Amino acid sequence: MTREAVLAAIPHRDPFLLIDEIVAQDERRIHCRKRFTGDEPFYAGHYPSFPLTPGVLLCEAAGAVLLSKIAAEPVVEGAAGEGKGGVKVPVATRIDSVRFKRMVRPGETIDVEVELVERLSDAFFMKAKITCGGEVAARFEFACTLAEPPR
Repeated sequence: MTREAVLAAIPHRDPFLLIDEIVAQDERRIHCRKRFTGDEPFYAGHYPSFPLTPGVLLCEAAGAVLLSKIAAEPVVEGAAGEGKGGVKVPVATRIDSVRFKRMVRPGETIDVEVELVERLSDAFFMKAKITCGGEVAARFEFACTLAEPPR
């Protein structure tokens, strides 16, 4: 899936567009990829003498694209991603059992694999694994809900 397709699927935009491509996807799983160039603004302060990709940003990466395909209503409407009409957006509600195993540095590429474990109405329970250079960088479980933006 191209960057344009990712933009059409989710409401995220730079500097929080944390997916470059969709490698594979089915109804319950998604595999995404992101390359950190080193030009991202967060590296200037995290940490200037030893830049690291913030772990919380690793946790943000791929659940929204997966939800855009399985939600009963479209997550976004239109390529620009503006909230319109009964459109809902994915919002993280919980992150559990986070284990950071490896640092991700500028110039590295991560692979993000997310699996839908359970759906209860508009609540989605998922688990994720992030790898970098063939090593596990992070594992966690998380939940999202579909929220209606204010009008």
